[in-house]
Amino acid sequence: MMIPREFLTPAHIVVGSGAAKQIGEQCHKRGWKKALIVTDQIMLNIGLVGKVEQQLGQSEISSVVYAGVNTEPVVEYVQEGLQIFKEQGCDVIVSVGGGSPIDTAKAIAVMATNSGSIEQYKGIGKITTPGAPLVAMPTTAGTGSEATIYTVITDAKTDVKMLIGSPYLMPDIAIVDPLLTLSSPPSVTAATGVDALVHAIEAYVSVKRQPMTDIFCLSAIELIAQNIRQAWSNGNNIEAREKMMLGALQAGIAFSNSSVALVHGMSRPIGAYFHIAHGVSNAALLVPVTEFSLIGDPVRYAHIARVMGEPIENLPVMEAADRSVTAIRRLINDIKIPSLKQLGVDGDRLTELAPTMAEAAIDSGSPANNPRKPTKQEIVELYQLAYEQ
Repeated sequence: MMIPREFLTPAHIVVGSGAAKQIGEQCHKRGWKKALIVTDQIMLNIGLVGKVEQQLGQSEISSVVYAGVNTEPVVEYVQEGLQIFKEQGCDVIVSVGGGSPIDTAKAIAVMATNSGSIEQYKGIGKITTPGAPLVAMPTTAGTGSEATIYTVITDAKTDVKMLIGSPYLMPDIAIVDPLLTLSSPPSVTAATGVDALVHAIEAYVSVKRQPMTDIFCLSAIELIAQNIRQAWSNGNNIEAREKMMLGALQAGIAFSNSSVALVHGMSRPIGAYFHIAHGVSNAALLVPVTEFSLIGDPVRYAHIARVMGEPIENLPVMEAADRSVTAIRRLINDIKIPSLKQLGVDGDRLTELAPTMAEAAIDSGSPANNPRKPTKQEIVELYQLAYEQ
């Protein structure tokens, strides 16, 4: 018997090459008058923010820019952006950039209408009031944040990455234009693409999965596996960029409704303690965690191998499931994502911190969604395996 489950997406999604040109029209018909554009210095420097301002202006919408999001989101960014939003009398927030500007914009939006500070909303379901209107315009094919109910904000005082979840964090509009990703360098294309792949894989094997998310997961895995190499090797391959963007969007919708699992639980502490990009942390963990998890749901991992292009016909189920590890390892090697060791992570410090990181991973709740539940010691061992591979 299928139990009732919610399935949430942005109220309005515009997807396809040239979709960004609709930003002014979409805001105008909703009666919004002044936008706070949340972005980073790179988007400002390459002229993309200027184009968004122009599109808004053509629809008689004024705008002000906050371009301070130059690392992964921290509490300070939320405070700075919120101050501008209120002082300038804005009535809509437009995020332009990768996951960091989008996550920052989400936090600013809810803090525009909720009291206190963002830190007090750490966890799931603590936000009580809908936020200010939010339009998300991703410039990377990866986080899927344009279609999720989550944001991750780091408290720099404690080095804790705070996962915050609420339906009120879902953007009102997602404008998903693959042409905005053409400026992404190969390293970013690789890291964000693997992040999206992990979203889809973990949503598919999560114990919180549901039939609606399964459809999005398998489509996303196939789109990403078939196109990430081409998008990485030739950034101007628009067809590959389009399919990567669609895959990332589908993966975001999927994990927002069925949650992530062990990889993400372990990844956040790596980012907090070693300041490694989220997608790279995921890539470092994906192979050992998949090997660990196979036995928990081999049929699903066999399906993953199949949609990633592995020949599994007539293979025993565990052998077919193991082909998913083969496919993942080959993909990561092909797009040359560096290991933790290659990135200069100190092995001794990782060993020292691993028990604390394992506790943080478990406290996040994500490992509990994994098809095979890990102990704290097993997570410590997985960190070591990820470092040594």
